[in-house]
Amino acid sequence: MIDRRRFLVTSLATATVLKGQSTHEWGTPVIDIHFHPRQQVEGDIAHLDGAGVTRAVYLAAARMSEQLRTRIAAHPNRFVWFASANVAQPEAFDILKKAAQDGAIGFGELKSQVALDGPEMRRVYDIAAELKVPVLMHFQEVNQPGSPGTFNTGIQRLPTILKAYPKTTFIGHADAFWANISAEVPTDTAYPPGQVKHGGLTDKMLADYPNLYGDLSANSGRNSLQRDPEFAAGFLKRHQNKLMWGSDCGCRDGRGTGTRSGIPYMVGKCVARETLATLRKHAPPEVFQKIVWENAINLLKIRA
Repeated sequence: MIDRRRFLVTSLATATVLKGQSTHEWGTPVIDIHFHPRQQVEGDIAHLDGAGVTRAVYLAAARMSEQLRTRIAAHPNRFVWFASANVAQPEAFDILKKAAQDGAIGFGELKSQVALDGPEMRRVYDIAAELKVPVLMHFQEVNQPGSPGTFNTGIQRLPTILKAYPKTTFIGHADAFWANISAEVPTDTAYPPGQVKHGGLTDKMLADYPNLYGDLSANSGRNSLQRDPEFAAGFLKRHQNKLMWGSDCGCRDGRGTGTRSGIPYMVGKCVARETLATLRKHAPPEVFQKIVWENAINLLKIRA
């Protein structure tokens, strides 16, 4: 049962968004927590409207802060933003602090070629706890053409970090995070197919650590839900208060135009729509609404 404060915040936010709108395509407002800006804000709006999305969290380099603030000022009810920087560079930490002062409400997507428990990321965790902002991380252990290299490596050691930094809020994303919903994780593919074996690391971490949340964006999030529908239904129910939907979609219009993918099934398709449709299929309406709207609104303290 949600507490009274959470109920009031969510109800107010939902009511404000719904004002003047009788229906939503997905039956509820939707917030995209993993949205990379296009060249022009018109492209951003086109994708949101085309996919039936109400609001979005920009994930962008801190150097774009002025540009993002201009876009947000023009569309204050559509966007907020997270800032990123390459933490392998010593100036990154001051850059992230400055971005938070300039209005960024989180750090991410953090995607550097470092270990998740190395000194660089540990410094980020300390800064995030101090500033009370979440950290959205890209975990990748398998090199792939669309994303060369490995990032925030050592996911098997993530439980130690979650325990060591209880005041830091972590949002997990990408290949390694979602492959580990299964206890069997191949080392030669980013998107494992087939039945999920119970007891996966990500499943256990979401249950055991209150400071960890999951970002169901990109092909990794979509694949984690579509590979084993029976497991997905139970997983969504178990972690209905810890999961948030995002797109991380490269199509132009929220309908799949311009999509190029290493996965033949996804060519010409919108990742946002594919994942939203899968979520709606496997989750009851009240769970779907939490994942696509309420959880992010509450965690990120977004006022509609």
